[in-house]
Amino acid sequence: MQSLFLRGPSVTLRTIVLVALSIMIMTADHRWHHLEAARGVLETYIIFPLRYLINIPADLVSWTDESFSSHQTLLDDNRDLREQQLRAQVSLQKLSILEKENERLRKMLSARPKVGELVLVAELLSIDLDPYKQQVVLNKGSEKEVYLGQPIIDAWGVMGQVLHVGRHSSTALLISDPSHAIPVQINRNGLRSTAFGTGQAHKLELRYIPHSADIEIGDLIVTSGLGERFPPNYPVGRIIEIERPAGETFATVIAEPLAHLDRSREVLLVWHNPPVKKTEKIEPEEPGIKP
Repeated sequence: MQSLFLRGPSVTLRTIVLVALSIMIMTADHRWHHLEAARGVLETYIIFPLRYLINIPADLVSWTDESFSSHQTLLDDNRDLREQQLRAQVSLQKLSILEKENERLRKMLSARPKVGELVLVAELLSIDLDPYKQQVVLNKGSEKEVYLGQPIIDAWGVMGQVLHVGRHSSTALLISDPSHAIPVQINRNGLRSTAFGTGQAHKLELRYIPHSADIEIGDLIVTSGLGERFPPNYPVGRIIEIERPAGETFATVIAEPLAHLDRSREVLLVWHNPPVKKTEKIEPEEPGIKP
């Protein structure tokens, strides 16, 4: 029991010894570098792992913050790219629509008369195609000097004539209307007839053609100019059906209109013998387009 209470060296003595030992070790290391190997071992196996463990929480917080930031950045970039793609697709659609519209306008202008008539491009506002009324509404009216009976055509052929004129719009009767008739002739031989509407956008009926008339499937029919309503030599349709029933005086002849009565969006209003004298003169060799 007495050994438990034996006193060792005092604290002051132990401190002096340790300080002296430390000074000796530092001096020896400074002059002869004997502790480099021990320092390397301590750096590798003790200090570096401790430093790594101490930095783990800070690195983890930094990595988490960077990950969330990168993820949000990717989401924002992805959203921006989708918006840009959508805008690009809309722009491409608009360009495609404009390309088709320009193509239709070029076709119409290439189909305009070569005899000097004044023409005006108009757009369809509404269409009324039923068996009893085949009419369209145009966005041009009396302010553009549109007049009753004025012919309208599209890029492929005659469409009809103006039935009613308002200040900013007008109504046109299509050649397929049951009440419409247009003087025509066979382009191949000049045989004259009249094409009547049937109430169907893809059928016209040519009446009063004798059985013996020289007419064939595929013949082109054009305006004859008779009646002075439609200018001559405008394409109207093509013969698709001929019947010569026995006992009948005249043959039954069906033609298909060349104009796209149910599809055209733009038309040309043609000035031909208008009732009001036009203020602008167009030379015959240089057809014009009304502004």
